[in-house]
This record gives sequence, structure tokens and C-alpha cells, in this order.
Amino acid sequence: MKQMPQVCREIQEDLVAAAVQEAGARARARVQDHVARCAPCRGEFDRYRVLDETVGTLKREPAPAVETAARAELQLRLVDLRRRLLTYGVFDSPLGRILIGRTEQGVSLVRYLGRGGVPRLPGLEAVADGAEIERLYWELLEYLRGRRTRLEWPLDLCLARSDFHRTVLELTARIPYGAVTSYANVARELGRPAAVRAVAQALRTNPVPIAIPCHRVVGADGGLTGYAGKRIGLKQRLLAVEGVQTMRQPGDFRVVREAMYVRDREDVEYCLPTCGVLPRRSLAELTLFASRERAEACGLHPCTSCRPDLHPLPR
Repeated sequence: MKQMPQVCREIQEDLVAAAVQEAGARARARVQDHVARCAPCRGEFDRYRVLDETVGTLKREPAPAVETAARAELQLRLVDLRRRLLTYGVFDSPLGRILIGRTEQGVSLVRYLGRGGVPRLPGLEAVADGAEIERLYWELLEYLRGRRTRLEWPLDLCLARSDFHRTVLELTARIPYGAVTSYANVARELGRPAAVRAVAQALRTNPVPIAIPCHRVVGADGGLTGYAGKRIGLKQRLLAVEGVQTMRQPGDFRVVREAMYVRDREDVEYCLPTCGVLPRRSLAELTLFASRERAEACGLHPCTSCRPDLHPLPR
């Protein structure tokens, strides 16, 4: 990612808006003053303005049918210029240094940086602007501190690697807070039960972890198996925030099934982990909940056989 001066980063949104005649008077004056002194931004402004003027001319003047495709292409180019701009900030968090980036459509990147630098993002024009992203950062901190159960972020999955990956991510986004399911169960819900490895790969390359909670997906044996590369410890910590108990095993962690309430497939009830044949069932067909409250928040009712409401698990 190329860097630019702070003042140039701060002017980018107003610059685009002014070029396409969508800026207010104050923003227009700010842009005019800046581009008068900054040649690179003046060039960017002129390119946006030429595209916008060309599109406007084509809209006003009748054109032969043969020019219709060219006019549409110019319109798309202008939209693309605006969509490719990604603003990002890098912040310290309880999970280490973390990058949050968003496009005009929504948050498109959450990246654990560790000791590494800012990654390259082919196809996007990335501009550092921590001030714009700071609100998202504080919401993330509230989530990591257990003060909120949802991140109400608009998402842009432009960095999903394929339509299949996008579908996996959209399904994973619906896994509720405090719940755990398996890669096999996600594949089953997709209608592709044999695609367990493909599901795991899609979640391994999740561009917006936490916002899309791939940490809630584990192996069929309850093992955490991996997260954001080899950061299994981060997965364990995220689950702990949501009340999911895990225990260490060689090279991994495992969900403590005995401490979780259970939903069998699409059942409308939740059970104790000892109910019927559930102790012998694989997580390939089950969803686990950290508490009765989390299960009931999903509209589930206590099992009428094992009565978890009368015999709750010890905390």
C-alpha cells in the first residue's frame, strides 16, 4: 500500500464528492484550497472531474445505439473509482495490533497484524485514516470487553475469493453469539455436506474475522483446529468472551461439550449435553450454546425430556 501525507488522506472523500458535484460549499472550498497547493491531489481531482463530465455529457446528448455500451462503461468506471477507495486504521487491541478497513459500501477488512505490516490489497486504493475508522475500533473494543454482543457494521465482501466463499461467509454471519457449530454442519446447511474442506478454506481466508464470526466454527470433534492462520489462541479468547468454555489439548483447544447446551439439527428445543443419544453425536449435526439465555435468545425452548430449565448446568 502506498502512503500519502495525512492532509491528503483527510481530503480524499471531499475530493471525490467535489469532483462529482456532490460536496457542500464548505467541502468544495476546502478541496479548492488543497488542490491549488497539491499537484498529486489536483491530478486525482481532474481525473474524477473529467470522468464525471463525460458521463454527464453522454447522459444529456442522444447517442447512437453503438455508443450505449461506451456510456455505460464510463459510468461504471466512475463508480469503480469511488468503490476502490479503502480507508483504514491500525489500532492496539486486547488481541494485538489490528487493522480495520472500509470501502464506501462497508467494512471490508479486519486483519490481525501481529508483528507484520499493512498487507497489500490488489484492486483497492488504500488510504490510512484512523480518525474515520475510530468509531468502529471503539465498538470492537466494547465487543472484546463483553459489553456488546453484536457489531452493527455494514459489510462489503469485496475481498471474498469466490461466490462460494461469499455464500459461506454470509451463512457464518448468522451463527448467533455464544454458539458453536462445526465446519461439517455449515457444509450441511449449504446443501453440500461433502464440502467440509472447502468451507474450512473459505473461513480460513475470511477477510472480516470477528465481524463474520468464523471463530464460532470448530471441528466435528470440538477441536478449534485453526484460526487466521495459526492463531488458535485468538480463537479461544474470542470464544471465552462469549462464555464458551474450552480446554487445552496437545497443539489445540477443545470445546467443553459437557458445559454447553445442545440443539440437534433444526430442533426447536435445546437440551442438556447428557440428553438421550446426544453425548455420542458428532458436532457435524449439532449446535452448542454457552448458556440457556443464548439458546433462548434464538427462540429455542427447553427440552421437555431433560428439562434444562429445571436442571441447569453449573456455571
